[in-house]
Amino acid sequence: MAMANRQIHERTMANLPRPRRSLLFMPGANTRALEKSRDLPADGLIFDLEDAVAPDAKDAARAAVAAAVRGGGYGPRELVLRVNPPDSQWGEADIAAAAGLPLDAVLLPKVESGAVVRETAARLATAGAPPGLAIWCMIETPKGVLAAAEIAASDDRVAALVMGTSDLTADLRAATTPDRLPLLASLQLVLLAARAYGRAALDGVHLDLADDAAFAAACAQGRALGFDGKTLIHPTQIAAANAAYAPGADEVAQAHKIIAAHQAALAAGKGIAVVDGRLVENLHVAAAQRTLALVEAIAALGG
Repeated sequence: MAMANRQIHERTMANLPRPRRSLLFMPGANTRALEKSRDLPADGLIFDLEDAVAPDAKDAARAAVAAAVRGGGYGPRELVLRVNPPDSQWGEADIAAAAGLPLDAVLLPKVESGAVVRETAARLATAGAPPGLAIWCMIETPKGVLAAAEIAASDDRVAALVMGTSDLTADLRAATTPDRLPLLASLQLVLLAARAYGRAALDGVHLDLADDAAFAAACAQGRALGFDGKTLIHPTQIAAANAAYAPGADEVAQAHKIIAAHQAALAAGKGIAVVDGRLVENLHVAAAQRTLALVEAIAALGG
């Protein structure tokens, strides 16, 4: 039943962009959290079998996540399973489990080359995973950042690059600053790779749960850079991320104005229009159409 409901939703959303404003990490070993997450307003949930799970709890966490996902009740949220590294003692079992679950994607940690992505894609196929099961790749090391383009292009299943800013900051021996200046080059390189190959790009987590202003600033910066949304570590961050990465009323009004002006120009036999003193060309119309499609997709998720 859960698989059938997801297929109906996928057909409904087929012509709309996928909102990824908020992707919340959920510890796979926390069965209470898995239950409560069914009612959270996040665009997606990342069930975590890696960092959030102790070594002696890995098998139990995998079973708990499988039971929760098969139980359904998550509605239209995007469901992702972060597996342990494929070459770890748990990787093979994690990937095999993912292949048989009604998930949207498998998230690979610490990806540093296209080879591991292709190997994972082959494992998923062998395990009977449907073609629509995507692979997301965490970019959280210097090698991963430098190989981001190779990773993005490595396999047709790749759908998103996800920044792992905490590990990356540590590996770079960089300072944690409010403006994230030490990470900007890495953020932009990964974003460039994602856009070059038509992949989604998700910003990394914000660890300070007590500083709402800093979190809002990080969300605003990520959106300004071009990211599609943000990964989160706590439900209290969902509302701010959803607000930051959704088109605002002014953006929606401007999009309607641009499209209307362009249509009027075409009707008058002109190739370009002028809106508020600025030239409007096809690229601006395409951006406006994306904005309105995203608004529609967010509404289809329930706002």
